[in-house]
Amino acid sequence: MPSPAFTFAFILATICGAAFHLVVGGDIRWLALYLLIGWIGFALGHLVGVLLNISLLQIGVLRVFPAVSGALLMLVITRLVIARPARS
Repeated sequence: MPSPAFTFAFILATICGAAFHLVVGGDIRWLALYLLIGWIGFALGHLVGVLLNISLLQIGVLRVFPAVSGALLMLVITRLVIARPARS
């Protein structure tokens, strides 16, 4: 059974990916990609927060601020790298 911290982190990361999809749009494939990148970025952001001892907005063992920042940063980078230029 997953811990409450893991469950909360999973929910927050999913919200980050889904909200990003809501803002930038796209089809179901983009949603799947944004969810995956949101989860990975959230985990990497949390890891960076632990390694650098960033405890801003910490809830239990979860470093929320660096984790959400990591998820959003990864989502933006993914969108910039993968987005196709508009056809004219």
